[in-house]
Amino acid sequence: MKIGTKSILFGAHCFMIHPVFVLVAWCKLYGFPWDPRLWIAFFVHDLGYWGKPNMDGSEGETHPELGAKIMGIFGKPWADFTKYHSKSYAKRNHVSYSRLCVADKLAASMEPDWLYLPRVKWSGEIYEYMSMAIEGLENGAPFDEYESLLIKTNDPLLWHWGIQSYMRRWAYEHKDCKPDKWTPIKDIKNI
Repeated sequence: MKIGTKSILFGAHCFMIHPVFVLVAWCKLYGFPWDPRLWIAFFVHDLGYWGKPNMDGSEGETHPELGAKIMGIFGKPWADFTKYHSKSYAKRNHVSYSRLCVADKLAASMEPDWLYLPRVKWSGEIYEYMSMAIEGLENGAPFDEYESLLIKTNDPLLWHWGIQSYMRRWAYEHKDCKPDKWTPIKDIKNI
């Protein structure tokens, strides 16, 4: 089973857990989501990881496209809202990230260690995430979060705390969708 599929079934993007945290994050940032299309976007935005062989490689980076296609039934604005929940995808396409991106990042900062770490170890995602963080610092790898986070550790708990701290600060700083100057993109082909 591919790592992206594992992520959706029981990992970081678990379809029964992650959307709930996105909902809670949205409530903290923007109030209760009365529009039912928001609830659908919370559920479908990461489904594009299904069948992907990596999370942050060239295949995994295209994951917003499936959610955008699904949300396209409500029109282009909803497709774009979902597609640009990925700040790196938005930056590579020279557009602004959406408020879904902000809620998604805050959601990542809210999940407790005891719930998150066993899942990402079981799915194998943590090994990709942590190795890319270390490689990004050592080799200038083109993965924005890892270069920005400055998290170089082999300790999953310390790594998770660092990710949470960064994501929380990023979300509150960018709540109003102001230009993202925290996410450097270099030497990356357009998706």
